[in-house]
Amino acid sequence: MMTTDAFNPAQDGFEESDASTLPRILERCLASGLLALDQTQCIRACTPEAEELLGIESGRAIGRSLETLPVSLREVLAKTLRDGQGLPDHHLLLESGSARRRTVRVATTPIHAADGKIAGVIAVLNDVTPARHLEANLRHLDRLASIGTLSASMAHEIKNAMVAIKTFVDLLIKKNQEAALADIVGREIRRIDSIVSQMLRFGGPAKPTFGVVQLHRLLDESLGLVQHHLEGRRIKVGREFQAQHDSLRGDVYQLQQAFLNLFFNALEAMGATGELTVTTDVLEPSEVAAGPMLRVRVRDTGTGIAPENLERLFDPFFTTKPNGTGLGLPITRRIIEEHRGRVKVESELNAGTTFSILLPFLLKRP
Repeated sequence: MMTTDAFNPAQDGFEESDASTLPRILERCLASGLLALDQTQCIRACTPEAEELLGIESGRAIGRSLETLPVSLREVLAKTLRDGQGLPDHHLLLESGSARRRTVRVATTPIHAADGKIAGVIAVLNDVTPARHLEANLRHLDRLASIGTLSASMAHEIKNAMVAIKTFVDLLIKKNQEAALADIVGREIRRIDSIVSQMLRFGGPAKPTFGVVQLHRLLDESLGLVQHHLEGRRIKVGREFQAQHDSLRGDVYQLQQAFLNLFFNALEAMGATGELTVTTDVLEPSEVAAGPMLRVRVRDTGTGIAPENLERLFDPFFTTKPNGTGLGLPITRRIIEEHRGRVKVESELNAGTTFSILLPFLLKRP
């Protein structure tokens, strides 16, 4: 079963969190590999760090010729041996049969014999690949932030213009009572207004009003709001509320919006028949490092999510629906994260999808 998640990796154990990755990146960049060649272009010294960077089996570097090294590194070392001039800071892309592609910073220093002739060269190698990736990710995040700010500004201006347009169209429809035209225009204006409203909700700063929320009551009310979408369809709705205590701190309206997005997605995935199951339980501190958490699982028996789409599920504006906006799930995740929660998705084609929501547990006072 394919999965994707927005869980805190440090708490869920799936992968390293950013807090632990950054020191590791710095450590890898600072760790140096040393390589030494003599005047015959033969390797005379090679540290384990250099062997690992070059894809050479441990202990097998000594005695090798310069020609066995990656082409880009070979050219730099040969130039230093030929010219007797060191290169203080040079970036190379290393590729070899056994080593993956890496960006390496190389500094070379010629070794001079007593008579002044070049006796060899020493190269210091530093793997800067992780740092390059981190830099690229930061640039990508910066561009996304700029796009988000621009989108929110545009949505705000469109929203203001829509008020005047809607008022004017309503007056025209009252004068022209052609039902077909009125329905089309009214539906399209509501659709545009809905898209703009979702963009503002996604791009604008959230201002939740926190209070004590009873999760089971919230879920019951949210399921009640989707009942009219079940008319004429053979979809069974199941509730398995197993959490003995369901209190949490949150904004009831925002949480309801998050769960409604999941419910509507589930109904669309199932079509005319299927089963929607909503379950709750409590994860104890032994299972979740941050302490006890309330877990809500929303499972459908729909078409499932293709593996190639699973990783993009929470990307803004990504959608596989003909009339979708691609903002429902990003908004849902944002709401859950604003409540210090996490989201995980498991899906299998033609078998269904399960969204798991974890929210901080509000312990009852004795």
